[in-house]
Amino acid sequence: MSLFWFVLAGGVGAVLVPWWLTGWQVRQPYPYWGFVRVLGVILIVVGLVPPVLVFGEFVRAGGTPMPGAMTKRLVVTGLNRYVRNPIYLGVVTIFIGEALLLGQARLLVYAAGAWAAVAAFVHWFEEPALVRRFGADYEAYRRSVPAWIPRRQPWNPNDRSSTR
Repeated sequence: MSLFWFVLAGGVGAVLVPWWLTGWQVRQPYPYWGFVRVLGVILIVVGLVPPVLVFGEFVRAGGTPMPGAMTKRLVVTGLNRYVRNPIYLGVVTIFIGEALLLGQARLLVYAAGAWAAVAAFVHWFEEPALVRRFGADYEAYRRSVPAWIPRRQPWNPNDRSSTR
């Protein structure tokens, strides 16, 4: 189930929607765009890392990050010790990389819209659901680990002084 969800969500967000928006047409908006394309490829590769690693953390914890198949315990290992939303950050990084690779500004708009939608989802649905499910443990995690800008040092849940 985890692999199916990972492929479905990733395929729709990072492949199907960008294809629908651009037809995978490569544009050269400015001379010397080659460097920007290379940066785009790097961002795509870097953006793939958090979803893959964090999905693995959730599978090891006996679930997935998707509602309906969540873990029984709060997952605060791996990249989640640095930032609360590493999967979403990785995905938006992929979208930005695709925009640079293809030279398509509409993918930058897509990336901004996707981030705004995800941020709203996290704030209005995901975080309240996590508070209900995990209570004080999630509250301590939320106080100590930023939602969008990673910490410099990993959070240690056993160290009460380990706050932002």
